[in-house]
Amino acid sequence: MRLHLLALNPTDSVTQGFLPAAARLGLAVTLLTDQPAAHELAYRRHAAAGGELPPLTVVHCDVRDARVVISHLSAASAREGRRPDAVFTNSDHLQVQAALAAEFFGLPGKDWRAALRAKDKAELRRTLTETGADTVWSAELLPGADPEELAAAEVPYPCVVKPREGVASEDVVLVADRAELVARCRAIQDRRPGQALVVEEFLDGPLRTLETLGDGTILHALAAFHTELSPPPYFLEERLELLPEPPRPHTGQVLAQLRALGVGFGACHTEYVVQNDQARLIEVNYRAIGDQCDLMLAELLDIPLFAHILRTHLGEPLPADLGARTDGRARMEYVMADRAGRLVAAPPASVRVVDGVRLDYRPLREIGEEHPRYHTNRDFLGVLRATGTDQGRIDEAVAGFLAAHRWEIAS
Repeated sequence: MRLHLLALNPTDSVTQGFLPAAARLGLAVTLLTDQPAAHELAYRRHAAAGGELPPLTVVHCDVRDARVVISHLSAASAREGRRPDAVFTNSDHLQVQAALAAEFFGLPGKDWRAALRAKDKAELRRTLTETGADTVWSAELLPGADPEELAAAEVPYPCVVKPREGVASEDVVLVADRAELVARCRAIQDRRPGQALVVEEFLDGPLRTLETLGDGTILHALAAFHTELSPPPYFLEERLELLPEPPRPHTGQVLAQLRALGVGFGACHTEYVVQNDQARLIEVNYRAIGDQCDLMLAELLDIPLFAHILRTHLGEPLPADLGARTDGRARMEYVMADRAGRLVAAPPASVRVVDGVRLDYRPLREIGEEHPRYHTNRDFLGVLRATGTDQGRIDEAVAGFLAAHRWEIAS
């Protein structure tokens, strides 16, 4: 069987998660991407390090255009004399395209409408309001519109400005008043010409995530994280701590809101805030959680997470009980750049066990690389995955690791 996988830039989720899972499932993979050279380099490095890969063909394709994707798959089907077996993506940007392609060929996949509601933050708010699932004040600033028009509305300050279809907290910022709202909107418009913005009520409170896995009938609440953010006005994730179990009643409330959006197939990573014992959605990422959290979850829960996700796209039902471990605890710690410049010192990759805690550190930026400050996850210098069964020991081990190493940026 052949899996057609859509991707933009290479990610750890695909290189270390989904492709090895495809190999174990006996799948051949055609990877459609607009960045073939970057993927080929990533896969050569992965294979050289002993990583597992399936039979793999990398093809250049304008994957942002569903018509081009469908045309490519149709032409390939004609040449090979068989229809595609599955179409899949783990990219935020390509969920609608993959869903449309799967529907065109009669394959299992996400409802493209649900994928669009999750991706389009203005549509997400409208849908939740229309279905009565939740109401958050929001307004949309269309491409080329003057922010002064929006500033004249009854905006509840402080509020949040974000790209309507953005990811990774890029250009997501908290603003305090009308003057700052106009200035921030204009600055984002300059950086992102032609893109719409959303301004919405600031939902203050503890930030959590819910990780789900569904096959269209069964929807599993896999795990939940408590997330700590950088100081305002930006929203950069600094660390995530795995909660002992998805909390009640918030999990049920989030699942109800996901159903209102039509979300329930494959993996989904949902961020929400707790206010007065009510779960208020921040955003819905209709794919597996990234930044190596998905790799950590697969190990900690001791389930074939990536294979389960791929099986749903092959039309296989999920088991009623995934058999996941429940005694594991974890913390993801992201070391980030606090200024622009060149990285001149940082520890190498390492894996060690300290007092029953497994510490797996992975660099995310190489020595010598020079970058501006992004205020997104592109500021991450490295990620530390700490897992065990005792949260106190995990926190102590993380503190010890951070104290024993240094990351230095030359301005």
